[in-house]
Amino acid sequence: MKHIITELEKRRERARAGGGEARIESQHRKGKLTARERIELLLDPGSFEEFDMFVEHRNTDFGADKNVIPGDGVVTGWGTINGRMTYVYAKDFTVFGGSLSETHAQKICKIQDMAMQNGAPVIGLLDAGGARIQEGVASLAGYGEVFKRNVLASGVVPQISMIMGPCAGGDVYSPAMTDFIFMVRDTSYMFITGPDVVKTVTQEDVTPEQLGGAKVHTTKSAVADGAFENDVVAIEELRRLFDFLPLNNRQESPSWPTDDAPGRQEMSLDTLVPENPNKPYDMKELILKVVDEADFFEIGEAFARNIITGFGRMEGKTVGIVANQPMVLAGVLDNDASRKAARFVRFCDCFNIPIVTFVDVPGFLPGTAQEHTGIIKHGAKLLFAYAEATCPKITVITRKAYGGAYDVMASKHLRADVNYAWPSAQIAVMGAKGAVEIIFRQDIGDPDKIAARTKEYEDRFLTPFIAASRGYIDDVIRPHSTRWRIVRALRMLKNKQVPQIWKKHDNIPL
Repeated sequence: MKHIITELEKRRERARAGGGEARIESQHRKGKLTARERIELLLDPGSFEEFDMFVEHRNTDFGADKNVIPGDGVVTGWGTINGRMTYVYAKDFTVFGGSLSETHAQKICKIQDMAMQNGAPVIGLLDAGGARIQEGVASLAGYGEVFKRNVLASGVVPQISMIMGPCAGGDVYSPAMTDFIFMVRDTSYMFITGPDVVKTVTQEDVTPEQLGGAKVHTTKSAVADGAFENDVVAIEELRRLFDFLPLNNRQESPSWPTDDAPGRQEMSLDTLVPENPNKPYDMKELILKVVDEADFFEIGEAFARNIITGFGRMEGKTVGIVANQPMVLAGVLDNDASRKAARFVRFCDCFNIPIVTFVDVPGFLPGTAQEHTGIIKHGAKLLFAYAEATCPKITVITRKAYGGAYDVMASKHLRADVNYAWPSAQIAVMGAKGAVEIIFRQDIGDPDKIAARTKEYEDRFLTPFIAASRGYIDDVIRPHSTRWRIVRALRMLKNKQVPQIWKKHDNIPL
């Protein structure tokens, strides 16, 4: 037995060595951790159980059988984060550049299947060079099997991708179908085809950073939901996000202890909204003062900054937050903001995470650029997402709620459960100036008449009480009591159930 155990340990040591010391050192020189170091940081100490450590590729073409490394370029298994189970795979760039082979894909598929069967999230740490060209269609088939499981797992268990190095070809499509994608600045890239192919086909000279770096994907394409300074910070933030999420669509979100009193009042909120309706204020101040311990994990912070999405907690339980941001474009809804918020709302609904919506929206952004790029369809995505969602939905209108944007932002008409308004709320088809110039266009040449008409319109319509008188607003609340009223509403909605009309699935306006 002793010699067998010795052989076992030798094989384990060989597998843990990956591509060897030289390649590990090369990884470190680039400011990157190895696959195993990343897993060690991500999971609770001593909790990782590895699968398929001894798996090797079976390819014999192009001399591949002369270069066989146990593990075949990906480390897979399960462990815990703060005591809660997750499955994880980490591409090992030191082994064949992390490229995907048939057996490499089978390892990933195994933990995807386990995750769906056992109800735990899947976290992918990607640092890879795409398909293993030497394996041809077998590699492509492997990608297809992974993609299929990404789709099947969607809405069943949370899926998170952390891009920690180059990712090309098939290695970007799997992350694209997961719930969240994050990147590491300066060391991670995502693109379908790399700079060399782009140069050949389009004659463009472009660097990997310009083509698919973290800045591009967090500010322009919205492929990534955030970017971090280095591997260590990225993994710390990944652990933080994980703590907000339920393990699967059958379990509630985790409940974490908090000393933040549910009835805490924030008197400063009474003066948050300026007297001048055209003056901006920071909606994040409201969010941070309402959630537990000012702990807010923002999703998509650098993209479509006119809307805010992210996770907070109320009484220790996770809530999803969607909020217009008056500091950027006055908080209007445009194509990007609508897409960003719609996807977030749908994620929350998949896992029955309550959604709290803070509204200060003057409408949809006008102009040919928006119309020609599909504001009608993109705005409809957000409308559809809110109307479709059956999770608890609470809405607070802080100031403007104009036109169709009032409807879209989780209004009572889209099945929101509890709708509050601050006394400063203005719920109308449009602002006073525009409305008066349309209704009383015959008086435009008389400044005194226009002023009087404007005052009349403001007094009549730019208040929350018309909507409240029709039951579209459940109550007009004092701003300083916002946290307590939301907490109470969440308690009431804890056991919410919505009967559904049978259908195979909906057809959201993608």
